[in-house]
Amino acid sequence: MAAAKKYRSGLESRLHTGPLRKCDYESCALSYTETKNYIPDFTYKKYIFEAKGRFRTYSEASKYISVRRDNPDYELIFVFSDPNKPMPGATKRRDGTKLSHGEWATKNGFRYFTESTIPRSLLK
Repeated sequence: MAAAKKYRSGLESRLHTGPLRKCDYESCALSYTETKNYIPDFTYKKYIFEAKGRFRTYSEASKYISVRRDNPDYELIFVFSDPNKPMPGATKRRDGTKLSHGEWATKNGFRYFTESTIPRSLLK
């Protein structure tokens, strides 16, 4: 005897046991892409400078990976107020530290600076 299907709602159950009984239920996964707009804090030539005090959520940080992927003609550079701040949701490592904003940027291939370390050569 087959195991009972687990539906997300009563409507899905009624449809699958009624008019949509010949249909497969949740049989595949389809990917999709959302299109959103990003307004850079600062731009200069092909540089985007994103000023960040902190990321509020990890998904906020992740959006910048998509921004970079979809805008390959620009280099997105972070200017952190404190690159040593821990990332939201970061777990403690064995040494008791957490992944920092700066470490996240480096790990994901972004350059980052602080207000006082932005190289003047970028703005020539």
